[in-house]
Amino acid sequence: MSGFRSTDHRSTDHRSTGIRRAGLRATGFRRTGARGAGVRAALFAVPLTLALGLLGTAAVPAGAAGPHPSRTTHPSHPSHPGTSLTCRGKGVDPDARVRHRTETVIHAPLRRIWKLQTDVEHWPSWQAPVETAKRLDHGPFRKGSAFRWTTPIPPNPSTPATGLEITSTVQQLKRHSCLRWTGPAIGEGLRIDGVHVWNFTEVKGGVRVSTEETHAGAQVEADVPTATKILREGLEAWLRNLKSAAEARVHHPQH
Repeated sequence: MSGFRSTDHRSTDHRSTGIRRAGLRATGFRRTGARGAGVRAALFAVPLTLALGLLGTAAVPAGAAGPHPSRTTHPSHPSHPGTSLTCRGKGVDPDARVRHRTETVIHAPLRRIWKLQTDVEHWPSWQAPVETAKRLDHGPFRKGSAFRWTTPIPPNPSTPATGLEITSTVQQLKRHSCLRWTGPAIGEGLRIDGVHVWNFTEVKGGVRVSTEETHAGAQVEADVPTATKILREGLEAWLRNLKSAAEARVHHPQH
């Protein structure tokens, strides 16, 4: 992905991997078990979502896709195989091995959903995994807008409690239609380069919100099935939170 330094990857012999950021070297995972535990603990805090998935939280199993469009895609089936969401012609990282796409229908006005999604400094008010979120620019949310957000990583047998810092930059945006942002998520012993695309489509009774995200990096690529599962759970948690927040304001309008 343009603008990101690639992470040194030597997972074939399970040697420790170096993570570099601003001249600082973070410790790598030294054993397969420790590496897997570290990946799992870190990614449960992200979907860059949440992590947003970047990457989130442990998700309740989603309902099957099909006649119930308000439910997210069933986790056992890849959503829309062979296709990719785009925003102004740009999509996720085509070479990333960790990816997931899902969607839901939110029964709320498009303008309200868009406001919740783009008012990033208020994310902590409706997304519990987001501790802090700060815009790095001023004015309307637009192409080039940047924001930094943090999410905690709970302790596990291999690592102490720590945090993940995610710096995202909006690369493409079409108001009330789509968003695409990119950015690194960095924590102790972990770096994920993520690309996240959102589409918003008005349908009968609400808005279909579709999202797709890819993750790249030595740690997530060392255990692609686990990383993909956790990314899926994070994205589906984000959609549930967005749906709950938007629909709550419909049923209980602010005075």
